Amino acid sequence: MYAARRSTRALLAALSLELLFIMPGSLARTFTVINACPFTIWPAVFTDLNAGTAVPDVATGWEAAAGSSVTFSVPDNWKSGRIWGRRDCDFSTNPGPNSCLDGGCNGGLLCDPHTGTGVPPATVAEWTLQGDGNRDFYDVSLVDGFNLPMSITNSAGCSVADCPIDLGPNCPSAIKGPFDSNGYPVGCKSACAANLDGNPQDSPNCCSGSYSTAATCPSSGVAYYSYFKGNCPNSYAYAYDESSNTALWTCNSSLNADYTLTFCP
Repeated sequence: MYAARRSTRALLAALSLELLFIMPGSLARTFTVINACPFTIWPAVFTDLNAGTAVPDVATGWEAAAGSSVTFSVPDNWKSGRIWGRRDCDFSTNPGPNSCLDGGCNGGLLCDPHTGTGVPPATVAEWTLQGDGNRDFYDVSLVDGFNLPMSITNSAGCSVADCPIDLGPNCPSAIKGPFDSNGYPVGCKSACAANLDGNPQDSPNCCSGSYSTAATCPSSGVAYYSYFKGNCPNSYAYAYDESSNTALWTCNSSLNADYTLTFCP
């Protein structure tokens, strides 16, 4: 009798362990990427594999028609992940970083998992799940400039990170572009990418060299910071923008938030 009870307990324990691994949401979050733009874009996903090995269960790039959405699983411990959109792409003759007018990556449609970060200018959504203090960290970054409006919302009622307007048309002329075949600006470069001061290795616009700390690179020294932050106050507008308190957002990891990234919200 005791042996039978012990076997039953062992079986129940095994079943409980199996259910733990197969129950939806127990080891992953659900991410949804929506293209609400009235034109096709090509979303891309990149994970900094130096920060962690967990990667989303989705291709590193795909074509998203206007109004389409893609839903996929992301491990709870995804670290240094980013998603962005690419515009005006043609992978048939030049499958590489120049396949798109902006945001292109090494690898073409499928961004290389090791070197496939986006070519500026590109608006970037960034996540680190289960980070310090058992918090999810996320932001909409304009550090690499702007190419598409976007917003990050979630299922847990945590803050929205966004840059919901098109910064291209009113972008200052010194950083405006690139332009599509009709002359419409499909991007707004960062002051760093535009190389306004001619020395990206030691530049207040890049927060590099002698300007590589928060103390030596205040936002007041970054050209056109006010244009990006003034129009998109809930975005990460330059390398040390955390001091604005409206750049980097957090959500308690115990809430197991699912996230939605919407282009052209």
